[in-house]
Amino acid sequence: MKRDKNLPLTETVYYILLSLFEPLHGYMIMQKIEDISNGQVRMAAGTLYGAIENLLKLKYIQPVFSEDKRRKVYQITEKGKEILLMDMSRMEHMITVTRQALEVGGKEDEEI
Repeated sequence: MKRDKNLPLTETVYYILLSLFEPLHGYMIMQKIEDISNGQVRMAAGTLYGAIENLLKLKYIQPVFSEDKRRKVYQITEKGKEILLMDMSRMEHMITVTRQALEVGGKEDEEI
């Protein structure tokens, strides 16, 4: 299978896509990312809005209707879900092979 040129996703993009399984506006996206990352990722507004612009161009997210005309609300698209799942699978594979290597390495250390 050919690797998508947009992979791997940056941590910022990954968390933005993950946060948009429900419609959210910018400030709520930043809050959700901080929450789901256990405070490990704090995003500045400029970083977020630059990423949102790129994600809109890639059609990974889309604007959705909001009663509040002052705020733009976004949600992940099917294409966005697909790329997120592809990156998750890539990372799961990395974790699997790392665990396997550590198990083999651990056994070799015991024999020494």
